[in-house]
Amino acid sequence: MREHTADRTETRAGAELRGDCASCFGLCCAALPFARSADFAIDKDAGTPCPNLRTDHRCGIHATLRERGFTGCTVYDCFGAGQRVSQLTFGGRDWRAGPPEQSRRMFDVFPVVRQLHELLWYLTEALTLPAARPVHADLRGALADTERLAGGTPQELAALDVAAHRQRVNVLLLRTSELVRAGTRGRKKNRRNADLMGARLKGADLAGADLRGAYLIAADLTGADLRGADLIGADLRDADLTDADLTGAFFLTQPQVNAARGGPGTRLPDSVTRPVHWTAGR
Repeated sequence: MREHTADRTETRAGAELRGDCASCFGLCCAALPFARSADFAIDKDAGTPCPNLRTDHRCGIHATLRERGFTGCTVYDCFGAGQRVSQLTFGGRDWRAGPPEQSRRMFDVFPVVRQLHELLWYLTEALTLPAARPVHADLRGALADTERLAGGTPQELAALDVAAHRQRVNVLLLRTSELVRAGTRGRKKNRRNADLMGARLKGADLAGADLRGAYLIAADLTGADLRGADLIGADLRDADLTDADLTGAFFLTQPQVNAARGGPGTRLPDSVTRPVHWTAGR
């Protein structure tokens, strides 16, 4: 449970770091590629609009995406990058109405801004964690730098070395993780980047664990104790979180939760909401 909430004015005023499809020109449906798999029913190249994308930039099969084999669409979130690129970076100019060069620039810039907005999400959350106070000043500086970069021109964004910026921010996020997990009693398990695909972790004690980048695809985490765990970048696709306790788990994003399975007994941190395809209740 958080003691306080980060001041949203530390990012851009009034903006939410969640996708607002009504203010976006369907960029995720056009700019990004996907391959026929368990997540997508068809192949689609980057820069090619999905055949289900309507002319009003809405999905023509939104209500039946899972049934039609587009589970990947239901778990995706752009962290608000879509509306930023659509309404701010390109001033509300629809990629359908402009020349091909404009649409290509939008499609190239969107993934860059999406990465920056994901970092804004992590940095904003880090500033809500009391244990991270020793690095709050540095986190605020990184937040301001990331916001400045996200507000760049299309040319500046296209030229940005976003991987290098992620690495600089990651140093602070790692320090944040160490400070927060130090407050968890007992031995803190290190499962960073671990291959735990399909692992039987029912009832496992993972409180305060480092699960950064862990592969937990289809893992059985029913009843597991994940309180205070660092879950940044963990792959939770089809992981079973039924009755798991994620209270105080941090750097957990909505797309990660959306990709997992859970139920009424799953306890989630306040930073995410219960997916609609889970059993109702919190």
